[in-house]
Amino acid sequence: MRRVLQAFLLVAAILPQKTIAQQPMPLSLEQCVEYALKNNASVKNALIDTKIQKAQNDQTTALAYPKISGKAELDDYTDPQKSVVDGQLFGGPLGSKKVLSFTLPYAGSVGLNASQILFDGSVMVALQARNTVMELSRQTGLLTEEGVRYNVQKSYYALVIAYKQFQIIKSSLANARSIAHDIAVTKEAGYAEKIDVDRTNVQVNNLATDSLKVANLLTLSEQALKYNMGMAIDQPIVLTDTSFDNHVAKMLPLMSEQTDYNKRTEYQLYQTQMKLNQYNVKRYELAALPSLAAFAAAGYNYSSTAFSDVMNPSLYLSNSVVGLQLNVPIFSGLQRVNQLKEAKLNIQKTKNSIDNLKLGIDFQAAQSKSSLKNSLLQLDNQKRNLELANSVLDLARKKYTAGVGSNLEVTQAQTDLLQSQNNYFNSLLDVINAEADLQKALGLLK
Repeated sequence: MRRVLQAFLLVAAILPQKTIAQQPMPLSLEQCVEYALKNNASVKNALIDTKIQKAQNDQTTALAYPKISGKAELDDYTDPQKSVVDGQLFGGPLGSKKVLSFTLPYAGSVGLNASQILFDGSVMVALQARNTVMELSRQTGLLTEEGVRYNVQKSYYALVIAYKQFQIIKSSLANARSIAHDIAVTKEAGYAEKIDVDRTNVQVNNLATDSLKVANLLTLSEQALKYNMGMAIDQPIVLTDTSFDNHVAKMLPLMSEQTDYNKRTEYQLYQTQMKLNQYNVKRYELAALPSLAAFAAAGYNYSSTAFSDVMNPSLYLSNSVVGLQLNVPIFSGLQRVNQLKEAKLNIQKTKNSIDNLKLGIDFQAAQSKSSLKNSLLQLDNQKRNLELANSVLDLARKKYTAGVGSNLEVTQAQTDLLQSQNNYFNSLLDVINAEADLQKALGLLK
């Protein structure tokens, strides 16, 4: 028993010792959510993904801009290409051959090239789809934020409940110790039996063990909340939203909230995905059309047998060209046809996913409402049981103090009260979780 009590005192002293290094940070639920939306790694990565998509969109926009490039080249033909010609042209006998090189050993060139797409179906569709792609990225980020809100809300109230359990366990342990002390004194006076002392000591040991479990649960719950927030584990915090009466009362309107698919980010995301699939179909359809581009090039070049001449800019000869290039797709091995078929099948697949999501939303909303309703009824029942258990314990203690009751009654009443308290807090946690599930199902976690 002594070791258990020492361990309990050690755990109970953890929180005060932490405050020596840092001041506790008071946090409401809303403040926890705001902190998480700024510091949670998933949210930060989602924001980065949106910026990445913006950069990719800018790359798509660049396809419609002119392309300009410059080039400078200096060639030293160490072994110039040679050609075989009729030797008779150079005074040789009939049928003779002569090897000649028409390439001078040194050459230099400087040029500027420019091109501009005038019409390309694939590029046109890509430009049209830019805003839709950005909307998809934004909605994905919102879905991540909703997940963080959901986790923070559940872990916040789980920690609140753990704190309340810890305080009640400590109070119950103090009362049990007081009763154990009184019975020990009564036994020394010869008015109680050893079994009464042992029975109360067993209860004290059980309460001390339970307090250790709750203290560990308290630590884990606090760490879980900080993890979901993206906060350092060693940062002390104090929760300010600890009242459940008003919070539970606000849950009742949720029961009559109508299901609206458009409030669910997942539904909006599928709708956006459908638009992108339709753009994909359009892209492959327009890929069958010719593409037209304008081009222009200008430069200077010169060739010589002397390297010094190549290095003299005044000897260079100018050249330029402008034109239009029309590319006409004729046959690509049925690649485009199959790409178009795949894009249309993806549209059907997305439609099926949307229909399935609607069914899932309806099911989640109905199930969450039923769970919240049952949890509220159970909470109300457990609250009444808790009040009765407190009343029974109070009456048992008064009877014991007046000498008309037994220690066994007090011990049993204390045990019943602890069970009622556990049942109450479990029901309260069920209500909190059911509320979060219903808010998520209705798309209200925004």
